Amino acid sequence: MSINARELKRRYDLDGPQKTVRHLSEAMREGHLRPDDFSIRDLAEALIPDGREWVSGLDPRHGGTSVLEASDGVDVTAFSNIAGQVVHSKILEAFQREELIGSKLVETVPTKLDGERIPGVGRLGDQAEEVGAGMPYPHVGLSEDWIETPSTTKRGFIVPVTKEALFFDRTNLILRNAAQVGEALALNKEKRILDVIIGATNNFNWRGTAHDTYQTTSPWVNIAAGNPLTDWSSLDQVEQVFADITDPNTGEPVLVRADRLLVAPELRATALRVVTATEVRTGDITTGTGTQTLTANPVSSYQVNSSRLLKARLAAAGMATSTWFMGDFKRAFAYMENWPVVVTQSPLNSEADFNQDVVLRFKASERGAAAVLEPRAVVKSTA
Repeated sequence: MSINARELKRRYDLDGPQKTVRHLSEAMREGHLRPDDFSIRDLAEALIPDGREWVSGLDPRHGGTSVLEASDGVDVTAFSNIAGQVVHSKILEAFQREELIGSKLVETVPTKLDGERIPGVGRLGDQAEEVGAGMPYPHVGLSEDWIETPSTTKRGFIVPVTKEALFFDRTNLILRNAAQVGEALALNKEKRILDVIIGATNNFNWRGTAHDTYQTTSPWVNIAAGNPLTDWSSLDQVEQVFADITDPNTGEPVLVRADRLLVAPELRATALRVVTATEVRTGDITTGTGTQTLTANPVSSYQVNSSRLLKARLAAAGMATSTWFMGDFKRAFAYMENWPVVVTQSPLNSEADFNQDVVLRFKASERGAAAVLEPRAVVKSTA
């Protein structure tokens, strides 16, 4: 599909910049339009007054006129806004790749702080007392509880649009650079999230004390050692680990709905076989003698998530790629986000135009940090 740039200019004049850019953003987000449907040169020629002459002025053979001189008094707002939206959409398209599951596994928590203390109160547990008729209710003390999230970090890149890219209409080159920026930001974020999930990065700070995410002894145990993923009994063993985890304030069991598995690719087929089996046979099924029991699959309610990058992160952390995880990941982990991917653009007539023939520059950045909120909500199993 190709966009009629002149019709776009007409809609821009009628609807105004905000409405036009918003409609374009919605159309690209819903898949009705794609960044690749646009031509950067056609946009310049249609959206800039006397656009053909403006683009021709990029040719040094025409007297060596610079963009700074050619654009003096020329309204390039429409071109800048539309081109910016196209680049922004391409960056987001690459950033939101389906195979990167980290952001989908954890809760995204908007925050304006560079690391914060999240307050809470210890649970009361089963301390309710019987209150007689006309008698006052007893007072209880709430124990102070809090966690501290790590400092956030900013990542970003700049996508340049050169004179040559405009003059020769190298839209694909511009969009490829934009896609690489989106992919690089997404990959970096995915690695940071997965490193926190697998315990390669331990940033859980509870009541002022740092703890590893996965523990084999008090204050909680959420490692199932010697538990390779083989069949339904592997998941049952993790459920028994959850059953033994208690709230440190009350001693009561922690109520967790563990409904998701995270595995490396080598365990994906096994995990799917385990959770999608239609029946389970127990007893002496090898020889076929004695009593055999046939039941419905007791672990069919679990979802399976797998990631090629997970295998690489496990290996980088010195962990066996047969390690697998089960629990409520959104309860356990969060991405503390100062801002999502945002794209800003520099004005025309910048110093980069004269020094590097860069007509426009688009800066993409995001800032945040993966954090552990409740490590008792996930169990790590090792073979």
